[in-house]
Parts: sequence; structure tokens; C-alpha cells
Amino acid sequence: MIETPYLLFLGDAPDMLAAKVAIGIRDWRPDHAVGQLSLPGCGADLGLTEMSLAEAKEAGAKTLVIGVANRGGVISAAWKEVLIKALEMGYDLASGLHNLLRDEGDLVAAAQTHGGTLHDVRVPTVGYPIANGVKRSGKRCLAVGTDCSVGKMYTALAMDAEMQKRGMKSTFRATGQTGILITGHGVPLDAVIADFMAGSIEYLTPDNDDDHWDLIEGQGSLFHVSYSGVTMALVHGGQPDALILCHEPTREHMRGLPGYKLPSLEQLRDTALGLAQVANPDCKVVGISVNTQHLGEEDAVKYLAEVEARMGLPAVDPYRHGAGRLVDALDAV
Repeated sequence: MIETPYLLFLGDAPDMLAAKVAIGIRDWRPDHAVGQLSLPGCGADLGLTEMSLAEAKEAGAKTLVIGVANRGGVISAAWKEVLIKALEMGYDLASGLHNLLRDEGDLVAAAQTHGGTLHDVRVPTVGYPIANGVKRSGKRCLAVGTDCSVGKMYTALAMDAEMQKRGMKSTFRATGQTGILITGHGVPLDAVIADFMAGSIEYLTPDNDDDHWDLIEGQGSLFHVSYSGVTMALVHGGQPDALILCHEPTREHMRGLPGYKLPSLEQLRDTALGLAQVANPDCKVVGISVNTQHLGEEDAVKYLAEVEARMGLPAVDPYRHGAGRLVDALDAV
């Protein structure tokens, strides 16, 4: 188990989007975060207390969590001095990057010398099966997006929280490093060998009570040429009964792909639903989740109303305005 509380390391993240791991922990497990640690030139600020390693240690921090999800998942050389110093001071390290802590000889040596533990969250710990497509009992909802990092995890977490509040049976199923750090369990899907990705999601969402909902954390986008593979594994392995469409309306292009425009919500609906119905012919699109963080309240409400009128589905920002209407739509399935 990763020891809490955390000091969230932002490194030299260029912007807030790159710090989405740390942001997710701040928003959903605030009691786990004592503060943040940034390097000069960092473009992200969580609004937490900026602390040195010594100050955070004094405040009770036990694990330094790399809160950055950069393209390619690389541990920057600029971070090494801080990471090694943390180990020397008695911290454990946790990371969800593709560049594993355990593959860095200097970090391994420091951990061994000072008794620290290196937690690589993005390493599968189970021998997952190949998907068999057999229908499972229980119900499943999957968030799918027009792009990466548009709010799929927040949507599933917000819906799960609302369902728990109502006394409904539900479980948030984490499929990425941030979700795993928030909940303590899940499948690091993009680190699973391709042939076993869909099977890992079948494993993650097993048979359950007929009135139980698994809220499956979405990954990537069917329209993102870099990351569409993980989305397909979720669509088929998850066998969702319901889809929530997720969108961020201020994007000028796909994340990391300046030459690619985002698809419309209509394109996402038609493409995702057709693919989902391969594994579950009864799957339905039940709602739309819009990440309005870059819109003022008046513009956000206006945009949501326009989308709802156009699509004929409840359109909400579940983090800003609550997930109640999305849960209502799910409950009607």
C-alpha cells in the first residue's frame, strides 16, 4: 500500500493539464495531500501550500507523488535531484509514468540505501486473461470522450459519489494512474499488453448484483490517433450498458495533435455506440458530460442548454453542477 499523506510533486509541468494526476488527488482525496512542490518555471499551481521536502515531512507527508502526466511519461533529468533527496529524507516515491522508477538505477540505489519504497502504479500486477465476450451480470457505464483529458474520470467519480449518496449500488473502476492513486486499486490499462487489454476490463468488472453499476473510468478517445487502442479495449471489454459522452468545448485541437480537430458530439455518439453494440447490443447513450472549467458560469449554462437541445440528452458539468441528472438518466436504463 502507498502510505499517505502525499506531497504532490509538480516538477516543471508546463501547464495545469500536464498536472492532471495531482489535480485529481487534490479534488477527490484532499485529505491525502499536505501540499505541493514545484520547480522553477512550473506552469501549474494547485492552490495548495507550496512546501519544501523538509516542511512537508514536518507536516506528516510520507510519499512524494509525481503528479505530472507528460506526453510519453518520462522522468525528467531535472526532477532527479528532488527525487533522490526525498528518498534520502525518508520519503517513499510513487509514480504513474511509463518511465518506471524501478528502471532508474540512481533512484533504486537511493531507495535501497535509505529504506524507501518505489511505487510504480503503472505496472500490471495480475496476469489478465484474453477477453471472451461472455455477458456478465450487473450493469456497467463507460465514459467516452471527444479527446483525452476532457473529464472522463471526473464524470465517473462524480456519478459514483452521487449514487453512493442515494444508497444505490455502485463502484468506481479505475483504469489509469490517477484513478488508482485516488482509490488504491484498478487496472493500469495502457500498460497492459494489447492482447489482454479487453480481458483486463472484463476482470475489473466481474459479475455483480443485477442492480449494481460499475462506473468505468474512460481513457483516451476513439478519435485520438495516439491513444484510441485503450478506448477500444474499454468499449469491448467493458460491455457497457450505458455510455456518457464527455467533451471540453474550448479545445482548438486534439491534445498533443495540432493537426487534428476534435470530433463533434454527434460523431462521438454514433461511432462509440456502434462499437459498443458489438459487445452489448442493448447499450445506450444516456447523457453528456461537459467540462466547463474554462467557461464562466453564464457561458457554461448557455452552452449546456444548447448541447442538450441539440442532442436530446441531459447535458451537465457533473463536477461544477453535480451529477444528479446523469444518475437519473442511468437509473432509467
